[in-house]
Amino acid sequence: MNPADLLTAMKRTVEQLAAFNEMAKALTSTLELREVLALVMQKVSSLLLPRNWSLILQDDRTGKLYFEIAVGEGAEVLKGLQLNPSEGIAGAVFSSGVARLVHDVGGDPSFSPRFDEASAFHTRSILAVPLLARGRVLGLIELVNGPTDPPFSNDDLTILTAIADYAAIAIENARNFRRVQELTITDEHTGCFNARHLRAQLELEVKRSVRFHRPLSLVFLDLDHFKSINDHHGHLMGSATLKEVGDLLMGLGRNNLDAVFRYGGDEFAVMLVETGADGAQIIARRICEAFREKTFLQAQGLDVRLTASVGVASFPDHAHASLDLIRAADFAMYAAKARGRDGVAVADRPVGDSEPPDFSSAR
Repeated sequence: MNPADLLTAMKRTVEQLAAFNEMAKALTSTLELREVLALVMQKVSSLLLPRNWSLILQDDRTGKLYFEIAVGEGAEVLKGLQLNPSEGIAGAVFSSGVARLVHDVGGDPSFSPRFDEASAFHTRSILAVPLLARGRVLGLIELVNGPTDPPFSNDDLTILTAIADYAAIAIENARNFRRVQELTITDEHTGCFNARHLRAQLELEVKRSVRFHRPLSLVFLDLDHFKSINDHHGHLMGSATLKEVGDLLMGLGRNNLDAVFRYGGDEFAVMLVETGADGAQIIARRICEAFREKTFLQAQGLDVRLTASVGVASFPDHAHASLDLIRAADFAMYAAKARGRDGVAVADRPVGDSEPPDFSSAR
């Protein structure tokens, strides 16, 4: 290698090392998964300049691979597709944990044309590198070239491998951080949010309601004669019933609007944002009806019927602070029990001594 070429190669190496150092600092500066993925997207685009590439992750629930990031021709189509862990070159890289540089996919028996057919793109070559963290493959980064694009090189493989190594660690850290966060706000038995999170969210939503002059309601429910399930079928069946109750309530909620909480024991709450007392009563009656129609513990070979006593309270009609709203809904729930259970009661007067918010300018 002549001195000029050597100098050029050394300069390129120094630039790459500087870029990797910058990338490492950036990826370790956040534990938010969205920010991590955005940084990965930025670094792949700036260091390798690919026209078509994707970051593929595994869905922990289904085991399938999906396109978390897709850039280039047909990207929107790819984002809606999934692949099996052993399908195509991407699947082979995921299953083996070994990077692949394929110059001509036409001569590779593992290439799957399904994604070209869906995206109307013609793949010539592929560079795919696994995302490895602590010996586990989280997914992969895949670069794709068309017939007129320059071929991938071993230098590209080296750079992409470095990006993938940093990205895998950052993604795993972000996922672990998210799991810890979920454990602190989630009830382990039902999958619903817990009472601590209810109090925190109500505090935020009450402030938002005051700011934007929008109502907020809380539905509080207690399972009728739940103790009889524990007495007749055991506490394991009681826990299984609570899990089914949580699933039932979460299935009735409006996406991104309602949140379901296990308040304690066999008490649950549903927070209804931008919903007044009338709308909350409709949802409360719908909850009672869903309980009447539901048969619990069928998977365990049992036929258990269960009803609920439901209380409804709204802000600012029945309470002027977040904790008062909980008390008002709780009092209403006990009123429903006193009336014979399996029904809905609405708070009849404001709870608490705080001053009501001024909603006079509400539209």
